[in-house]
Amino acid sequence: MHGRVKVKSTAQQEEEKRKEREKKLKVYLAARDACFSKRKEGIWDEGALQVTQQLLSSNPDFGTLWNYRRETLMHLETVRDEDEVQKIYEAELSFLESCLKVNPKSYGSWHHRGWVSNRLPRPDWARELGLCDRCLSLDDRNFHCWDYRRVVVKMSGVPVDQELAFTDRLIGSNFSNYSSWHYRSTLLPLLHPESPEEPAPPPRRASSSPPPSPQSRSHRVCEEQLLKEYELVQNAFFTDPNDQSAWFYYRWLLGRAEREEIISCMFVSREEERVSVAFSRAVNSAGLLLVLDGQPQRVEWRSVHPRFKHSPVWICDLAPGTISDVTNEHNLTVHWMEKHTHRDCALYTGRTESWCRDSATDQELFRSDLSVEKTSVLQSELQSCNQLRELEPLNKWCLLTIILLMRALDPLGYEKETLAHFQTLEVSRAKTRPLDAEQEVGSLTSSFSFFLFSPSRQEVDSMRSAYYGDLCSKFMIENTILKMEYAEVRVFSISDKSLTTLCHLDQLLLVTHINLSSNQLHRLPPQFAMLQCLEVLEANNNSIENLEGVYHLPKLEEVLLKNNKISTLADLEPLASCPKLKRLDLRGNPVTQVANVEAELTALLPSVVDLLL
Repeated sequence: MHGRVKVKSTAQQEEEKRKEREKKLKVYLAARDACFSKRKEGIWDEGALQVTQQLLSSNPDFGTLWNYRRETLMHLETVRDEDEVQKIYEAELSFLESCLKVNPKSYGSWHHRGWVSNRLPRPDWARELGLCDRCLSLDDRNFHCWDYRRVVVKMSGVPVDQELAFTDRLIGSNFSNYSSWHYRSTLLPLLHPESPEEPAPPPRRASSSPPPSPQSRSHRVCEEQLLKEYELVQNAFFTDPNDQSAWFYYRWLLGRAEREEIISCMFVSREEERVSVAFSRAVNSAGLLLVLDGQPQRVEWRSVHPRFKHSPVWICDLAPGTISDVTNEHNLTVHWMEKHTHRDCALYTGRTESWCRDSATDQELFRSDLSVEKTSVLQSELQSCNQLRELEPLNKWCLLTIILLMRALDPLGYEKETLAHFQTLEVSRAKTRPLDAEQEVGSLTSSFSFFLFSPSRQEVDSMRSAYYGDLCSKFMIENTILKMEYAEVRVFSISDKSLTTLCHLDQLLLVTHINLSSNQLHRLPPQFAMLQCLEVLEANNNSIENLEGVYHLPKLEEVLLKNNKISTLADLEPLASCPKLKRLDLRGNPVTQVANVEAELTALLPSVVDLLL
């Protein structure tokens, strides 16, 4: 009817949009093909800049077009004078700003801007810093802009204290700013480095070489500044305890010292005529030298498992008859050329084996994870976190930080409290009654096991329950290692502790008997092959499906795997690499239901004389 607006149907609107898209696509493809033709013909002129600008304005993530544009700009540099080049590049920067408005996180646009800034005859770094400020004010987590800002700061020589003040402003306006906290962690060691308590050793380089930067020398910050940072970050997590960015920064402030790089243990066996060496970190075999009675030996070092090209444990075999005679005494030395260190071991007359290692303590092994030097500072931080916990009893970040602080201060002394906090992390929504501090650690562990694997429990952080289980397993293994070290025994028993993973196996090179029964293990990982002295393996009542780590263990005689989930003969093949295996218990495993399993196992494991099915 007259005077009434005709309303188009949905189908009509969609058809018009489709035609419009096709029209734009046709124009875009024609311009793209024109660019490719120009580039193929070697045409680098202002026309090339215009046609690439037309395309990149609508799609700034077309890498090939940016490459063509750079080729054109480099050609123009050779045919124009400096002032003209300056104007061309300034126009390029303006064009790039329009591209960043289309996509502020365009990889191509930010990369090209860095390239242009480096080629500008007279760069205006203040303008570039201003651009970064504007972009970060719109999105303070734009990591492309943060990367570019670091380039600008480096090229323009912006003082470190000025950049630190910049992070102050951003954090002050928004505590939940991962990028600002991270940037701050890179600046503090440069501006406030920790002063060494002891004089540094004389440098090996010539005096003309530049000294290493504080950041390359240490990530530690002086104590005076640390106390200020603690106050800043405490304001953040007391303001919003559930925001994790401040907690992550707090973890960094507490410090993570690097362990000294040493040969931690050396083991020599006459029977196998083998030398096993453990290091404080994973290394490769390059630069390892074995000296026997003053004579360098030609040996082939190998890792304990084919998967490892870097490993904390390396072994080598000596030529037959070299050390097998028990009436002879030998002195062996392993040199680690890379770190200019070595380890000596004497194999005395009448001895079939020998080892040499430092007396391991918790300080060297595990407490370096959180290593603020002053215990009083750690105690103060623990007190602050406990105060916050009273206000926020179910805050997972606070609980986890309390656990880590307790580990840093006294892992064995706080063992009961640590396990109780892990229980709270898992079951705090269930409002279970907290355990009495005087209860036995075994009760705590059993309770933790019940709640950790109970299908009816309500977790405070269900998405990370596996992480908490693994972390608790790690700490319990550490404590068991410490107790074993103090007792000076070679038996490692950690049964019925709800372990979900195995770690620190490089610390168990000398262990002869390990008991992992009644846990929640699903596999024995390749690292398990580091137990080169192992004779007895007990791992009953787990959920083990994979024995990959039971590989070439030369002394292993007894393997107890009752009530696990080994289902095929192929799962047992790694055991065939253990030459001394005599007893194998597979009762309660699905593999026992395989047809002719006994005959198959006899063929696979001929050394086994006591097979329990």
